[in-house]
Amino acid sequence: MFRTIRDDIAAVKQRDPACTGALSALTHYPGLQALRMHRFDHWLWRHRLHFLARTLSQWTRFFTGVEIHPGATIGRGVFIDHGMGVVIGETSIIGDNVTLYQGVTLGGTGKETGKRHPTIEEGATVGVGASVLGDITIGARARVGGGAVVVKDVPPDVTVVGVPGKIVRRDGQPPRACMDLIDDARVREDLPDPTLEILTEMALRVTHLERELAALQEEGHDA
Repeated sequence: MFRTIRDDIAAVKQRDPACTGALSALTHYPGLQALRMHRFDHWLWRHRLHFLARTLSQWTRFFTGVEIHPGATIGRGVFIDHGMGVVIGETSIIGDNVTLYQGVTLGGTGKETGKRHPTIEEGATVGVGASVLGDITIGARARVGGGAVVVKDVPPDVTVVGVPGKIVRRDGQPPRACMDLIDDARVREDLPDPTLEILTEMALRVTHLERELAALQEEGHDA
């Protein structure tokens, strides 16, 4: 347990330039404080002391603003930045070196039983206010953009944004390089662009009106 806590402290120091040292990490980061308590709560949960584990986790929520169910499995080097509003469900599995920002929800959809919360693989990042829902997997080193709502599996090394979440980058390449991964036909390039169509129509109408105005002006001069 102590080695895990050491890795969590190192994660804060490495990923937040505002952290000035281990003491700062321990005292000024509610996400780290919540993780420290969760390690103990999870130990109680695995030893079937469920009521005590849930009670302590609710106290942690009160003091830190971070709600982690004691049944959730969390790896080493996890960084919960700021932490306020983060919710991690009972059957969530979070791998090593994952980063979660404030307001993240790893929740269920209310329809599943058993494993009903997400799995976040090693090195993934979930942005501010994002919701990852259901028994799905966010692949290693994937990035979920702020405010995204993800309800389907995400492959490794991609970036997902939007509601619902869509892949916009793969291995650092722009959207056109990963169109084969996007299952939403509305964003394919072979479909018309409504905005472009409207602008084109407006340009044609302006040109037509300018020609009519020029013709009227010529008639006035001739008269």
